Amino acid sequence: MGESRSGSQAARAVAGEDEVVELCSELIRIDTSNYGDHSGPGERAAAEYVAEKLAEVGLEPRILESHQGRASTVARIEGEDRSRPALLIHGHLDVVPANADDWRVHPFSGEIAEDCVWGRGAVDMKDMDAMTLAVVRDRLRAGRRPPRDVVLAFLADEEAGGTFGARHLVDNHPDLFEGVTEAIGEVGGFSFTVNENLRLYLIETAEKGMHWMRLTVDGTAGHGSMTNKDNAITELCEAVGRLGRHEFPVRVTKSVRGFLDELSDAFGVELDPEDMETALARLGGVARMIGTTLRNTAAPTMLGAGYKVNVIPGQATAHVDGRFLPGYEEEFLADLDRVLGPRVRRETLHSDKALETDFDGSLVEAMQSALKAEDPIARAVPYMLSGGTDAKSFTDLGIRCFGFAPLRLRPELDFAGMFHGVDERVPVDGLKFGVRVLDRFLDDC
Repeated sequence: MGESRSGSQAARAVAGEDEVVELCSELIRIDTSNYGDHSGPGERAAAEYVAEKLAEVGLEPRILESHQGRASTVARIEGEDRSRPALLIHGHLDVVPANADDWRVHPFSGEIAEDCVWGRGAVDMKDMDAMTLAVVRDRLRAGRRPPRDVVLAFLADEEAGGTFGARHLVDNHPDLFEGVTEAIGEVGGFSFTVNENLRLYLIETAEKGMHWMRLTVDGTAGHGSMTNKDNAITELCEAVGRLGRHEFPVRVTKSVRGFLDELSDAFGVELDPEDMETALARLGGVARMIGTTLRNTAAPTMLGAGYKVNVIPGQATAHVDGRFLPGYEEEFLADLDRVLGPRVRRETLHSDKALETDFDGSLVEAMQSALKAEDPIARAVPYMLSGGTDAKSFTDLGIRCFGFAPLRLRPELDFAGMFHGVDERVPVDGLKFGVRVLDRFLDDC
């Protein structure tokens, strides 16, 4: 259906294109900064905004609050064939904090300049929230229901692991997702231009798992002027240095193998996973997202010890962001302990699974056809996300998850650098492209 829509259907999609920029800007202006400790403004205002936009076109959204101010909005669109399994479209409403002094424009202004919408959340991920709202509102105004039920979930707390958002809903309100077998969400469907005849669109089919951990070393406290061979800071720093410089072995999963095969074809060269420097250099900014999917990683991120310059503390701590490939969690933890050594006590603060699914089936075909219809040189390819999304929670309900938030990007735009970066922005024409693609996708889903 995606390539055979009538002229009137295509014309109706224009309204969604016109509205998406305003929706994205307004969502950005709602500060939903997530500091990970409930000290931020929460997502309640954004959840109410979304609920109002959905109610205006006849849906009955529910706002569910897991903690004061930490709210998610969920609604269901009845499809033409309710006997079919349902589809979930999910996005998160929270954003990471931003320091206004570092930005060219205020991060919560939603300013439209240089043909982009600027602000925290522009690509992570109020752009997809806005595209979803624009498409749904346009279709329901015109009476165009999807071929099957679609559940919409606009979620809290993704940026801190989803405990008060997706995880809360999966654990406490699984009935909201009754009948759902497939889902689309963030960090997929964006373009990488190879040349004038080929644009790859990366569809997320896998995610690395996570272990956020605290490392602790106990030593002997004492006076700073005295020799101390049991200094906790020295021992910890040596261990953290070893870990920070450690290179985990290359492990090629099926999603990464599929992506490398597509790159080999696109560039006309054979790619060796053990020597990816040349290939990654040709990928530009997106290489930061791809390069770390060949190995497990452990990045030291915080250090803490002591309270006075002339006192050797009895304890020192560090925090590490660990990410492991699907199927390699046990190997990752064993490598960690070997590198850190016996003096370091390792405590997991937050952990979640790695995910991987095949790049096949009717939903993938619908993505491919929708992209191709709007961009004749498009080719959809699988890839693994080095980070994580709310898909980790939804897979516990047996839902097969993909990253598909379609954007056609200018080749010079450092898309990967926009995530959690300064001067985050999304092109206006990219948003409108995403609306058209999602509209076609919903015709065929």
